[in-house]
Amino acid sequence: MLVSFILLLLFLVYPLFNVLKTSFFDNSGTNLTLKNYALFFEKKYYLSALKNSLFVCCLATIFATLIGVPMAYLITRFNIPCKRLFYVLIILSLLMPPFIGAYSWIILLGRNGLLVKALSKIGIHIPNIYGWRGIILVFTLQFYPHIFMYVQGALNTIDSSLEEAAESLGVSKFKRLMTITLPLVFPTLSAGALIVFLSAFSDFGTPMLIGEGFRVMPVLAYNEFINEMGGNAGVASTISVIMILVSTFLLLLQRYLITKKNYNMNSLRPPKVKKLSSCKRFAATLFCIVVVFLSVLPQAVVIISSFMKTKGPIFYRKFSLDNYKTIFYKVPRSITNTFTYSTVAILIMIFGGMLLSYVLVRKRTKVSALLDVLVMLPYVLPGTVFGIALIISFNKKPLILAGTWIILVISYVIRKLPYTIRSSTAILYQMDESLEEASINLGVSPLKTFWKITAPLMLTGTASGAVLSWVTTINELSSTIILYSGATATISVAVYSEVFTSNFGTGAALASILSFTTIISVLLVNKLTKGKGFNV
Repeated sequence: MLVSFILLLLFLVYPLFNVLKTSFFDNSGTNLTLKNYALFFEKKYYLSALKNSLFVCCLATIFATLIGVPMAYLITRFNIPCKRLFYVLIILSLLMPPFIGAYSWIILLGRNGLLVKALSKIGIHIPNIYGWRGIILVFTLQFYPHIFMYVQGALNTIDSSLEEAAESLGVSKFKRLMTITLPLVFPTLSAGALIVFLSAFSDFGTPMLIGEGFRVMPVLAYNEFINEMGGNAGVASTISVIMILVSTFLLLLQRYLITKKNYNMNSLRPPKVKKLSSCKRFAATLFCIVVVFLSVLPQAVVIISSFMKTKGPIFYRKFSLDNYKTIFYKVPRSITNTFTYSTVAILIMIFGGMLLSYVLVRKRTKVSALLDVLVMLPYVLPGTVFGIALIISFNKKPLILAGTWIILVISYVIRKLPYTIRSSTAILYQMDESLEEASINLGVSPLKTFWKITAPLMLTGTASGAVLSWVTTINELSSTIILYSGATATISVAVYSEVFTSNFGTGAALASILSFTTIISVLLVNKLTKGKGFNV
């Protein structure tokens, strides 16, 4: 616990404090001032970015809910075929980074997109992907699985006697759904909606690639911090503080809303799967197929286009491995860096996550409760903000880490550790303490007991969270784009650079490496958990 507190204070609390402090200084860093905050709220340039972020995130959350809730209800309550396949594909689409989704939609719906050109030849002209509409489309299809996963889990645990009682009183199916079922799953639905909003609010890659002048907060913070004419750390820190305040406010609001009512119930009678008539089953299955198809389409587009011959943004209908030859010649270091840094980070996360989760579950005190809060804080912390915080804190003596691979690993561990922690604590709550007690009573030390008995039993549960941490780490862009140097660039940065220079073929090849790695990781977790998916 002591080591954990020291590391979190050094690499989480201290950087965030520095961001807050820097926001109250001018660009010289010597004079206290409120001008940064005054500038943000007085200038339309800055304030519009906040409004734009709230606008696209709210709409994306609404649309994600409108897709995720019906998907969860249909798959959990009715005899939809291929449920396990749907589940795996939905998880797969969730784990892909939004910027790859944005990039694939550029290939399809960009000004020179494959779909745009094909339709224009037959006289059909459709809007391109650029602007706020494209951002909402990508966010919705990327993040609705959060809603799906939370709601389908809750729907499986509802006591069916409540719905049956309403049915016996003559309540219609729709009214029963709106007045009983959805209110009962509101805590998990609101949690999923919060994650959707925060994920969209903190995303950097999508609006940067397809926004085209539509300013949002992460892009604004990045532009202010890394400016060709000299970055303004004070304004960038102010933007970061406002982003943290918005995220914290929404988290507290969600908790307030779910504490106003009592949602406790027993789940002695879980709901049964109902059989639909042929027509209704076909319609429900078709809806699920369309949604899942649109979800995985970006990955399919990226992988297929990576094997096509290209010249800049132009794709030719000809099979070629040139894109892969080019990236292994042009950016081999980015590929090596990605897997090296991610491997180092995941080993730290597994080792630290298992120990930390043991402390949080088995040694429950006020101190461990505070530790739990600190560990989970990065879960709602935008990557761009954390990247700025680390640079501000560790670009001067006594500890200079800026520009090194170490600062990237620190960022990955701090931000992705909550996934491993939550999966480890979930499995620990299910384990009987008597095994550990018996070992200690036989004279085995507590530490040896942990590694000999507890850790092996935790491993399967921990693995699902660890793989989720691994996948999100290799795909990380928001913090990496701030922290990397030329020698420490990763695949996500290389994809971003290739797309910005219109080298779509090599960008697709790099993105395909991430896609293949993600697919293998999802299948591995599915096998380890025997089809139960991610235990987070």
